[in-house]
Amino acid sequence: MPRPPRPSATRRPAPRRVAKAPPAEPRLIMLNKPFDVLTQFNDEQGRATLKDFVDVPGVYPAGRLDRDSEGLLLLTNDGRLQARIADPKHKLAKTYWVQVEGEPSEEQLRQLREGVQLNDGPTLPAEARQLAEPQLWERNPPVRFRKSVPTAWLELVIREGRNRQVRRMTAAVGLPTLRLVRVRIGPWSLDGLQPGQWRELEPQL
Repeated sequence: MPRPPRPSATRRPAPRRVAKAPPAEPRLIMLNKPFDVLTQFNDEQGRATLKDFVDVPGVYPAGRLDRDSEGLLLLTNDGRLQARIADPKHKLAKTYWVQVEGEPSEEQLRQLREGVQLNDGPTLPAEARQLAEPQLWERNPPVRFRKSVPTAWLELVIREGRNRQVRRMTAAVGLPTLRLVRVRIGPWSLDGLQPGQWRELEPQL
């Protein structure tokens, strides 16, 4: 009995190779974030965000800076660089100029230098010193002062990244923060940038 003819194998078309777009060139941007600006690019409540100042596609913040804080913020499109800057395990030094309510004593500065007990555990030792009033831009809106209470400026250098850490540290030693400006992250400093201005940097660390 003759065998039925074998069905011919259906030939599948060879898969088309889709050319991958070349990876974007790494970028690193330094912004002087103004007061009352969120460290994100969108906000459903219509508040000011980074989108109002940085018109560069594909970059995102390397770390955070609170809405009520000012100063240096780094943005990048490179995940590895972002981790090197933002991850506390790399202990990249961050320098803040802090206007506090009260006149700091040597004992209060010593507490900041040795580490402060917060509700989420003790902080690492910080560098802390009193500053002469720095030459900074006027904040908008201005800081509210109590006329009967003196104010002072401190420089704090920390190597952690806890939520609102500097404010909590100064409050813990009896020096509430009135104004907080980040002026340096690792090797990068504000270097004359005015609020809302940004500059491109070499994307390396």
